[in-house]
Amino acid sequence: MADTSQIVNVLGKGLSSGVRSPILHKPDEYGLTYEDVTFPSVDGTPLEAWWIPCPYSDKLVIANHPMCFNRYGFASHLDPWKQIAASGGNTIEVNYMREYKHLHDAGYHVLTYDLRNFGHSGTANGDVFTWGLLESRDVAGSLQYVKSRPDTRTMSIGLLSRCMGGNATFVALTRYPELFADVRGMVILQPVSLRPFVERNLAIMGIKDLFDDVDRQIQLNTSFKIDQLSPLEYAKKCHVPTFILQVREDLLTKPADVQLIFDNIPVADKKLFWIEGSTRRWDGYNYFSEHPEQMIGWFDKHLKT
Repeated sequence: MADTSQIVNVLGKGLSSGVRSPILHKPDEYGLTYEDVTFPSVDGTPLEAWWIPCPYSDKLVIANHPMCFNRYGFASHLDPWKQIAASGGNTIEVNYMREYKHLHDAGYHVLTYDLRNFGHSGTANGDVFTWGLLESRDVAGSLQYVKSRPDTRTMSIGLLSRCMGGNATFVALTRYPELFADVRGMVILQPVSLRPFVERNLAIMGIKDLFDDVDRQIQLNTSFKIDQLSPLEYAKKCHVPTFILQVREDLLTKPADVQLIFDNIPVADKKLFWIEGSTRRWDGYNYFSEHPEQMIGWFDKHLKT
């Protein structure tokens, strides 16, 4: 076994310093006309995005992504990015293009962007990621951008926010509630508190007693302790109808954490769907590509009324 200090350093860095992955597919490969656009986060960080228009529609879905991913998905079937996903058995590709096509074919414009420090977006905050805290500025920036465009400023908006992007959305709702006035519904894939994520990773490595050391290392890397990087409290400010999806037996987190995030959302109009029969987190990220019905149904219910 590696020296424990080395394990702590590697895990602490891996959970706070992202590795950019390539954009392997683009919407036109799936018959979708699109435009490369850029807009600033609320702190000025340049964000790169695709605008996928749907003629004659007045409905828009804004999509973001998990840590280490980008607007395309994640090349976790290829080295070296495969190594990032190996601990949970997630060495399969995630490709979001079919999700965007499902949304487009159902009558939605799509705006999908790279969060800071990932994809082609700008570097910020010392090139660390904070599990949604600072990335919330990018969620806010995407909403400001939509309001700045004459062709989109009056549209009904849905948010498709994944993992760290979902956490960031809960934080943005708390910090920038005025920007969510036209957000009618959200689909949040696999939001996560960092504590169970670290606990699961340490258990996989067979060294459960290093949590405090990893906590300290993440604080040294980001200036935040592990429990500060959780969406639990921010979910309590969510006033938007929300649909959460999660692989129940996901090896990288615990179902109780996702259940508590869901329970903390104070609106009555919410839904939690568990994917059964898998332990791979990535099966959650790929789910709507194969089974778009619930995603489309949720947006249709809330954006088309």
